[in-house]
Amino acid sequence: MLIPLVALLAILAYVAASLLLARPLLGRREGPSKLPLVLASGAVLAHAAVLFGAHHGTLDLHFFAALSLVAGVVSALTLVVNLSRPVATLGVIVFPLTALLLAIDAYLAPATAPQPIDWRIQLHVSVALIAFGVLSIAAALAILLALQERALRHRQFGALLHSLPPLTLTEALLFRLIGAGFVLLSLTLLTGILFVDNLFAQHLVHKTVLSIVAWLVFGVLLWGRWRHGWRGRRAVNMTLAGMTILLLAFFGSKFVLEVVLHRTA
Repeated sequence: MLIPLVALLAILAYVAASLLLARPLLGRREGPSKLPLVLASGAVLAHAAVLFGAHHGTLDLHFFAALSLVAGVVSALTLVVNLSRPVATLGVIVFPLTALLLAIDAYLAPATAPQPIDWRIQLHVSVALIAFGVLSIAAALAILLALQERALRHRQFGALLHSLPPLTLTEALLFRLIGAGFVLLSLTLLTGILFVDNLFAQHLVHKTVLSIVAWLVFGVLLWGRWRHGWRGRRAVNMTLAGMTILLLAFFGSKFVLEVVLHRTA
């Protein structure tokens, strides 16, 4: 009974934080407030309590539980990013989605039990979660960057522009996140080698191939930025394309196996 209650508190805190962060985007002129990020911090802690408490400290990596876990990591990393750059507007995208995925896992998804995993897979999963989280924030920031550029082109100097850092700082943060995510994704692929015995028997062909393709997309984008100064729409499109491929790599085969075919991935 306690876990559903804590999950409800986390969901309400996520929603409240996102609504407060959205107020400036609706033209509500307000002074800076730490309340939305305080609420989001409480939501992340409650979310972590749900994830760990439901199975006595053991992580469940089944489809819906994994989605909730990844969303919690992304929300936590969003708060970390805001310690160095004031981009709390990211929470308008991240926090409602996290609340939705937590609600599905806590109240709608079928009950599952975590499978025992050895230290090699734990290492791989930990690095993969952080890599996916960092690149997810980069994708959300790319969406905001596209909206910011569009507003500037059409001279729409409204609430969105006032709520975000200058365009150059937003773009610089985007590429820092992509660079960090690329390094972590490289480590994810390397640590994956430690436990892969048979790609076909372990249902890892789809995941491995798409992860490598996403790694190449982000690598080419970083090279283009360094060599040719790529930016703007090209950077946004490549970031979103790489993230879409990575999303399919992480959850595509898991969805088909567990949700469609009702088999363990």
